[in-house]
Amino acid sequence: MLSTALRTLRARWVTFVGSFVALSLGVALIAVMGLALASSLDAPAREPERFAAAPVVVKGADTLRVPTPVGDRVQRLARPRAVPAEVVAKLKQLGTVVEDRSFAVRVIRVVRAAPAVRAEGAEEADDLVGHPWSTAAFAPYRIDAGRAPRTADEVVVTGDWAAPGSRVRTDHGTVRVVGTAAPLAFENAVFFTDRRAAQLSPHSVQLVVAADAAAVRESVRGSAGVRVLTGDARRFADADPDRDSEALTAMNAMFGTAGGVTGFVSVFVVASTFAFAVAQRRREFGLLRTAGATPGQIRRMVVAEALAVGVLASAAGCALGAYAAPLLAEQVVRGGLAPRWFTIGGAVWPYHLAFWTGLLVALCGAAAASWRAGRTGPAQALREASVDNGAMTRGRLTAGLALLLTAAVTLGLALVTDPGELLHRKTYVSRPMLLITAVALLAPVLVGPLTRLIAWLPARLPGAGGMLVRENAAAGVRRTAAVAAPVLVTVALAGSPLGATAVLNEAKATEVRERTAADFVVIPAGGADGAGGAEGSSGAGGSSGAGGAGFDAATLNRLRAVPGAAEVSATSSSAVYVLEDGIALIRSDARAATPGPLTATTRLPLSAGSAADLDDGSIIVNEEWQKHSVGQRVDVWLGDGTKKSLRIAAVMPTGTGGNGVYITPRNAPGATVDRVDVALADGADASTVAAGLREAVGLSGGRAGEQAGGRSGGQVLTKDQWVRATYPETNRTTRLGFLLVLGIALLYTGISLANTMVMATTDRIRDLATLRLTGATTWQVLRLVAAEALTVVAVGGALGLLVAGLNLLGMWSALGILSVWTSMEIPWQALGTVVAACAVLAVISSVVPAGLALRRRAVEVAGVRE
Repeated sequence: MLSTALRTLRARWVTFVGSFVALSLGVALIAVMGLALASSLDAPAREPERFAAAPVVVKGADTLRVPTPVGDRVQRLARPRAVPAEVVAKLKQLGTVVEDRSFAVRVIRVVRAAPAVRAEGAEEADDLVGHPWSTAAFAPYRIDAGRAPRTADEVVVTGDWAAPGSRVRTDHGTVRVVGTAAPLAFENAVFFTDRRAAQLSPHSVQLVVAADAAAVRESVRGSAGVRVLTGDARRFADADPDRDSEALTAMNAMFGTAGGVTGFVSVFVVASTFAFAVAQRRREFGLLRTAGATPGQIRRMVVAEALAVGVLASAAGCALGAYAAPLLAEQVVRGGLAPRWFTIGGAVWPYHLAFWTGLLVALCGAAAASWRAGRTGPAQALREASVDNGAMTRGRLTAGLALLLTAAVTLGLALVTDPGELLHRKTYVSRPMLLITAVALLAPVLVGPLTRLIAWLPARLPGAGGMLVRENAAAGVRRTAAVAAPVLVTVALAGSPLGATAVLNEAKATEVRERTAADFVVIPAGGADGAGGAEGSSGAGGSSGAGGAGFDAATLNRLRAVPGAAEVSATSSSAVYVLEDGIALIRSDARAATPGPLTATTRLPLSAGSAADLDDGSIIVNEEWQKHSVGQRVDVWLGDGTKKSLRIAAVMPTGTGGNGVYITPRNAPGATVDRVDVALADGADASTVAAGLREAVGLSGGRAGEQAGGRSGGQVLTKDQWVRATYPETNRTTRLGFLLVLGIALLYTGISLANTMVMATTDRIRDLATLRLTGATTWQVLRLVAAEALTVVAVGGALGLLVAGLNLLGMWSALGILSVWTSMEIPWQALGTVVAACAVLAVISSVVPAGLALRRRAVEVAGVRE
């Protein structure tokens, strides 16, 4: 049978080339994702940046450490503590102590000796960070033009966006550039005098000591949480020292999701392709049975063919994956999805995983089909009808119904036990896979009725074309199901994640809309730029996105004094921590607010209790908390790590997960006001009040006259503007991650669709020639082929839309249970684009081989050997 298998490979080369292409590309996908995932497991050791030349850095407590029966649990504090004053006094006896400070600086306008112009580097200057000049030597920064700052209005800047002599309007007033320093890669710095930096940022959490490290450690002994950093450990004093580990976590999630999706698509398409390739050869197996071949010999021949193709295709796929993985790494780095240091490593296990997975899937797909092939009777060799009888086997029906039941049961259990789980990205990306497999297995039952429904109108039009399209597609159930499978996967995978994201974003916007009772919302200038992507922007947590900017007491007093402003609610962002089940330390975003103004400007979605009962000894929690009954006491740690027992005053529903908690300002030490809600008095003129609010916040950025031609110190938004500004938008990283996952999967399914169409069309050349012999012209036959391709794409698209719709229905139901009622958002534009692309591919892949074959005389084509 081995020689027979080899001769079959030569005779049916189109079928086996199609199987080879599908398998090799599938293996390549698995190899690429495996290599990317393996390379994201470890990050290179990062060296100190801002403090590379500092002798010793002493850092105040910036983490909360809670002992539990299974070890300490650690969370980063929302408000790190300063080094205790008594410790600082001891350190000053050892040597020079320099306090470090960091704060955001926003450029409004650069003014030169000539008339005011917008700085050429203004976009670059948007992410400036202020420091005291004494810390510049620890990076080290060196002045390359000008001198050091000496007075409160003098600064040194890095880069070339402003030259010495320039005057720069900032949110901290107008300053004069007296020097420039060569920029370093990790920040764009602005250096003030030490005294002015202390005024702008009174809270210092770390300092540099010029003394022996051992003596410094002895001085800080007994101070809880205070750390002494030397050597490479000084990197923990840099801004965002955990960015590498956070990048690794993000990459692991992205490549893990991409690997899961592409792995599923690869297995699905390869198994479908191999099964279709075997199903095409029913008459051939019947002839072999007539010639005396036993069922076992037929099965061994099919498995031998799959083994030969599987080994070659898997090896080719591994080689292709080794070539493509570095290209993927370059693209994710260029797109900002991975840090600059990310490269593909030398891991070997992804190749083993890809190779053996590909070979196993090929053998399993062929083995399942070979069992059916072995039962082919000799009489089938004489059958010329192309009607697929028995396409739905008992085993396939049972498996499809079992998977469908599993999907329904797991969805029901999730809705009853934890509906919030359905809102997580991994859930709504992976859940469609179960439904896709179930619908694909049940396709032989669904394809016939669906095809007749779609072709109902064309079949009633004048001429026989519509009728032939309907009957050909409905009769060739296996062929139609095999071609529709890639379209089903493509539409379902495009519609489910994109639709889920749209539904979730609309739900969050609905929460903001229903919660906001204020007529105006005042935020720091630039605050709305980042509000849309923050989960907490609609609820208790989340800052305005101003990079730490906020309003001082003088600004708040001016806002309260605006005529016509009946209620002014100033709130700030913080966090609280709670230990649940005795072992899990959980952080919750918190918004600090005064109860009276809060109830007048915000409609909290309470399920129990009253917001008016909030005081310094209580807290408003949500139903995600383990303790969420009004009157219960809960032990929490505040944003600075202070432990406190608070009474639950009210409870909010879970919602979309961004409700957070509410506390009073006294329980948010050090938090800066970053949002002010304003309710109008009865009869007050909205435009007059808005003008008064703008004037009040304009004074916070320096003199009121600096508003002319520039941005003010704050933004005054109406309720509708606030809802639009905080509308959740998929951030760039998440969007690129989605495009990576979906793009790779959809590209593969598109190639598989074209591949399957070529296989299916080539197998029907004799049928098409017979149509020519009955009087049809070549163009009529090609139009018929194109119409059949479009019909099959419509069938696959309808099945994919069914899967996406069921998945979105589950998410919509979960939102309803979580007390968030929103509209069902279906990404019609994306789905239309995907279906159109599939249609173009299907038509080209069917018409081109048919047209090439029909260039020969119809009699010759009709009599060609199989």
